[in-house]
Amino acid sequence: MDENQITIVDENGNEHLCDIITTFESDRFGNKMYVVYSPIGEYDEDGDPIYDAAIVEPDEDDEEGGRLAPIENEEEWEMVQELFNTLMDEEEL
Repeated sequence: MDENQITIVDENGNEHLCDIITTFESDRFGNKMYVVYSPIGEYDEDGDPIYDAAIVEPDEDDEEGGRLAPIENEEEWEMVQELFNTLMDEEEL
């Protein structure tokens, strides 16, 4: 695994290697760090890559990262989606 990848464990305990698409900080919901990622080799019904996002909660004992927490606030999800969509639009140009 390289530094641009993370391993996500789903609700069934299955591990999924994921490419990190982007990370960013926002103070809009309390100065949080977010990560947008895509499980490698997993696609939706249209054949497009699957994207997901999470909050990165720093681990005080681990300087390299932390743990991921779900985004449970609908307004927070909308903010992450808006930023991601803007990023994707810019890359298509």
